[in-house]
Amino acid sequence: QVQLVESGGGLVQPGGSLRLSCAASGSIFSVMGWYRRAPGKQRELVAVISRDGHTDYADSVKGRFTVSRDNAKQTVYLQMNSLKPEDTAVYECYVGTNFGTAYWGRGTQVTVSS
Repeated sequence: QVQLVESGGGLVQPGGSLRLSCAASGSIFSVMGWYRRAPGKQRELVAVISRDGHTDYADSVKGRFTVSRDNAKQTVYLQMNSLKPEDTAVYECYVGTNFGTAYWGRGTQVTVSS
């Protein structure tokens, strides 16, 4: 059974930083990363990383966010810098297995506001 434990969300002022973590268990995950869902919008990819470290980012976060992972701990991180109000969303951990199955976490709220 796949389990995802997310942490690190919260309230931050514009220009501030936050670091999200997601510890996964129950399988071996080829891809790990983050999606987000803002009020009234569809879920969108934020950043993903493969086991060998290949990354992919949404254009809106390039240069501000960094995704990383610890394969031994099966944990994925998202360092978010220079946060903007439009980054406000529920951030959902994402993992994908070698069999093509995808899982999302319950999400952690990130609010960027002064």
